[in-house]
Amino acid sequence: MDIEYFLETLDREGRLLAAAAEEAGLDAKVATCPGWQVRDLVRHTGMVHRWATAFVAEGYTSYHPDGGLPDLDGGELMGWFREGHRRLVDTLTGASPDVECWSFLPARSPLAFWARRQAHETTVHRVDAESALGGEGSAVATDFAVDGIDELLLGFHGRAKSGLRTEEPRVLRVRATDSPDAVWTVRLSADSPAGARGGQGEADCELAGPAARLYLALWNRLPFPSLTGDASLATLWREKSGVT
Repeated sequence: MDIEYFLETLDREGRLLAAAAEEAGLDAKVATCPGWQVRDLVRHTGMVHRWATAFVAEGYTSYHPDGGLPDLDGGELMGWFREGHRRLVDTLTGASPDVECWSFLPARSPLAFWARRQAHETTVHRVDAESALGGEGSAVATDFAVDGIDELLLGFHGRAKSGLRTEEPRVLRVRATDSPDAVWTVRLSADSPAGARGGQGEADCELAGPAARLYLALWNRLPFPSLTGDASLATLWREKSGVT
């Protein structure tokens, strides 16, 4: 997927998030994030947007802390969110393709990393904002969902800090049923998970379903559409797959 696609997605999803937040109201509970109100979601996502913008805009080549959550509410908070989202989109759109800055997952360039990561960050949190309204939320495109599963399984859970560990070797399979060849195999052990595209060999547990539902389930926003095999691996995912 190209950078332009991710930027278009980031732009749209941020605007949808803001619209859902305003419609639900900042006091509303976020169904997909127990313990959060909409204001918590808006503050968090707006902080992440500014944090990401700084790496590209300032050219930070090592980790730089975020600016913290704002002491804002009401219309001021929503204005702050929209301003930060707009600046992120504009910064990434106007950046040089060969911009050098820090990133934390494999990508063909830092710009490609940040465009992809923020498109997925914002999409998942848009789903959160719409969950405060109840009912069916906006759709997630199948190809985008497949890319997001790939980022999660092979990127986030390819890192040493992944909490997905088992005492005995186990194999988890993930299959998007509406996208040809969208199958992943994750080998779990006491070491970091080892994920790869493909469905070779036997698996102890398979999580399957339409890509968009599976994407959100793997981000712990929805139940798994289908589970076969050892359900303890699905429980392990629910308990240990949070990313930092």
